[in-house]
Amino acid sequence: MATIIYPENSSPVADAESIRKACEGWGTDERAIISIIGHRNATQKKMIRQAYEKVYCEDLVKRLESELSGHFEKAIYRWILDEVERDAVILHVAIKERAILDYRVVIEYSCIYSPEELLAVKRAYQARYKRSLEEDLAEHSTGQLRKALGIYRYVGDEINARLANSEADIIHNAISNKELNHEEIVRIISTRSITQLIATLNRYKDDYGSSISKHLRDDTDAANKEYLVALRTTIRCINDPQKYYEKVIRYAINESGTDEESLTRVIVTRAEKDLKEIKELYYKRNSDTLDHAISKHTSGDYKAFLLALLGNKN
Repeated sequence: MATIIYPENSSPVADAESIRKACEGWGTDERAIISIIGHRNATQKKMIRQAYEKVYCEDLVKRLESELSGHFEKAIYRWILDEVERDAVILHVAIKERAILDYRVVIEYSCIYSPEELLAVKRAYQARYKRSLEEDLAEHSTGQLRKALGIYRYVGDEINARLANSEADIIHNAISNKELNHEEIVRIISTRSITQLIATLNRYKDDYGSSISKHLRDDTDAANKEYLVALRTTIRCINDPQKYYEKVIRYAINESGTDEESLTRVIVTRAEKDLKEIKELYYKRNSDTLDHAISKHTSGDYKAFLLALLGNKN
């Protein structure tokens, strides 16, 4: 369930006027911006952008970019875009704008999003950056990792039990023989439909007494590290997306420092979907509310905005 709290009836023109007022004068009224944008759903945000451009002949997204800064600006920017535009931006940052490829983000989209959703994101990516997602991904990844990041997965709800049995055996034999770069492992994990792969994962655990992830984790070869992490991430995203996102947040906010990019990504992409379930999992895992943890590890307007998306009425 979503966490975002928004009014059923709001005036996009009045909202646009209030945002304009918040951006005028000597300083920006960030709290006024949060009180509006942090409490509007996707449809309402789109109507605000349209109303703002119609009334003021100016792009609201660009205006906010010029008025705000830091992690707060990035969070607002991602939140106010249309969903597919936001997803295209997030993928571009993960592939081309970070020091190294953040392959976890690519895996999230290829495993958690439906084929239709992923296709829409790829089209938005192409339109925005004049290059395909596949081109950029191929340019910034190599070897087995590139193969493990396949973004073409079969679609369908059918389960072939015999196939699940045989492919569980294939994976087990490859792992037992330390053939972790085996082409069949990559093919099965990165291209099978979600339902078929879950059947294979379950069959593997039933037959061999442990999960594939556990057996993959047992390999300590440094040369295979990123490739194996990518495979385990794929399995986590498919098995339990909400549990996976909870772990991303938990790792993003810890005593050694805050990974604002990852924290922002999960909050803004899940606030209208399943962030409530992710919050509940976080509490069960950490005996602390996500609201309190974010308050502890972030500050200022950035903190206030994230708390708004988490359902904080203030």
